[in-house]
Amino acid sequence: MTKTALITGILGQDGSYLAELLLGKGYKVHGIVRKESYSIKKKFWRIKNIHKKLILHKNNLTSLKSFYSILEKINPNEIYHLAAQSYDGHSFDNEFYTFKNNIDTTHFILAAVKKFNNKIKIFFAASSEMYGNIKSFPQNEKTIFNPVSPYGISKLTAYLLVKNYRLNFNSFGCTGILFNHESPRRDTYFVTRKISHGVARIKKGLQKKISLGNIKSSRDWGHAKDFVNAMWLMLQHNKPGDYVIGTGKKHSVLDFANVAFNYVGLDYKDFVNFDKNLKRTVESDNRVANSFKAKKILKWKPKITFKKLVEDMVESDLRLLENK
Repeated sequence: MTKTALITGILGQDGSYLAELLLGKGYKVHGIVRKESYSIKKKFWRIKNIHKKLILHKNNLTSLKSFYSILEKINPNEIYHLAAQSYDGHSFDNEFYTFKNNIDTTHFILAAVKKFNNKIKIFFAASSEMYGNIKSFPQNEKTIFNPVSPYGISKLTAYLLVKNYRLNFNSFGCTGILFNHESPRRDTYFVTRKISHGVARIKKGLQKKISLGNIKSSRDWGHAKDFVNAMWLMLQHNKPGDYVIGTGKKHSVLDFANVAFNYVGLDYKDFVNFDKNLKRTVESDNRVANSFKAKKILKWKPKITFKKLVEDMVESDLRLLENK
């Protein structure tokens, strides 16, 4: 029997990779696209190769009723809630939008599923930003949360909503506490893609320098392809739960730049400017994942190394420039 999946945020990095994964497994895949984004074709670049295989719905998810109407149309087996205001630096400037977008939408989905068919399985994409600035590492599912940004607070609130619907209403809700994950499909305002795109432009003679902030800042960086596989595995397990997903290894912005420039035969020291104005107001620098639970129960582990991730991003940006 063919399964039906519904993805919010299908135009994003994770949504596009997840859609490809599910199509490859024989799913019928539906996606929700914001009404204002539907007519902007450049926003569809991540799904251009699979667009015709998807069924897309225009909806801003502004009420329980609006999401319920989609459930009535498609009656999905699985829902992957990936849509969010996801650029953490932006959340300081517009916290009301962040809270509304990240908390209310999750609540609408949970309440609509409870009302329509409580057997529908739900995945919610949470974030390691929920841990905030902590001294205990590596972090697992039992580590205390202490978010330091509106984005982190909003994700923690939504995580608690999923957990409470699971405990109080027997919903099949899973949360992935996702550490940083990147890919060639990242937007260029994220530092990793800023570096890979800049390196490609420098190699092609189109740019001279890259400006970076705190190059010592480090993250547990994985590849989005590995992370969407973990999302799918969570909903195939017979019991819902929460899982930390990450590589368990930290690398700095400098490490990322070094690998990226080395890939094209250049030395980062000749091409990087350091701009203190680009430093974050609050830096959460001590996060590294302990994904033992996911490895034990889901049999999940990352397959793509940090070096391969960086090289994949630079190579993709080189090809993009060649095709322009």
